[in-house]
Amino acid sequence: MKSDAPSANAPAKRRSPYYRMLHDARYALALNVICALVITFILNPGSHFGQNLVASMCIGTIAFLLIDGMRLTLWGEGHRPKFLPFMLIILISVPAAQMLGLGLFSWLTGVEVGGIENMLPTQMMGTLVFTLLATGGAVLFFSSREKIARLQMEAAQEKARAESVARQAMQAQLQLLQAQIEPHMLFNTLANLQGLISFDPDRAQLLLDQLIQYLRATLSSSRAGSTTLGQEFSLMQAYLGLMSIRMGARLRFTLDLPEALRQIKVPPMLLQPLVENAIQHGLEPKIEGGHIHVQACMDGGMLLLTVSDDGLGLAHPGQSKGTHLGVANIRERLHGMHGDCASLSLAANHPAGVIARLTLPLPPTITSPLA
Repeated sequence: MKSDAPSANAPAKRRSPYYRMLHDARYALALNVICALVITFILNPGSHFGQNLVASMCIGTIAFLLIDGMRLTLWGEGHRPKFLPFMLIILISVPAAQMLGLGLFSWLTGVEVGGIENMLPTQMMGTLVFTLLATGGAVLFFSSREKIARLQMEAAQEKARAESVARQAMQAQLQLLQAQIEPHMLFNTLANLQGLISFDPDRAQLLLDQLIQYLRATLSSSRAGSTTLGQEFSLMQAYLGLMSIRMGARLRFTLDLPEALRQIKVPPMLLQPLVENAIQHGLEPKIEGGHIHVQACMDGGMLLLTVSDDGLGLAHPGQSKGTHLGVANIRERLHGMHGDCASLSLAANHPAGVIARLTLPLPPTITSPLA
């Protein structure tokens, strides 16, 4: 069924080219005032400024309407007129504006003035030359403005294209950094699953179910440009549940997410590398294991995400050394998305372990502090 309603994607209605005349009229009026001042104080000292101003307004306005109206009619807005036809328009319009303007001036003021045919040759030539010079100055002024406007428009378009390319490059870089998650966890889990199948099938089935749940959550998060804190914490719930089956009683964890923060948008896969580091470098090498606490809160208009553990700590000799790729990727992603407004810090926890703290700017709509 064909609808007569306008489509949402239909192009916007084009503005009339004569709308530009309303914008340019203020400059034409200012030029008329300048011409009246020149006549009163330079060309004909002692003459009446008010009459000169009215005459200048009448002649200049008619010349502006004739020349700019013909230009917009023949070439439209934003197009450079052809030189010879445009010069012909000026040469015809100036004498016409002179005669019509003087007639309008006489009608408005009641002052009788002679037409061009009654003027002395020197007066006629002087008047026409002055009007031509004023008109030429106006034409140069408006031409320069249009040229500057075209250059500014081209520069703005080029800047928009450059920003679009830069955003696409940054997005590709962020997706690449986002996808660089160390596969050691998956390999270790599969190896653990292979060992459990033979002597503990029930636990192997539980591990497989948790692995499927975790992979499903990981795929949906890693392919998204952003996620919510609720989804990010659900991913951590699946990941830590998977790791708790592998490590048994050696791993304990707490997830602390206030309900008011669940819908806040954050870059995906920020917490997992930090939790992975806490397990791989802090808790797995520790015989008795330990506890991981993942927490979200607000402080001074900033969102704080904290991953703390009571493992071996940053400088313990028994800690396994990694490549720090996860931490570096997080810092690069934060800088690419938030600049200097976001940060990641690592500090020693007391009495043992590490505190990893992410600081991100809150959306403008989130302003109420949480305890």
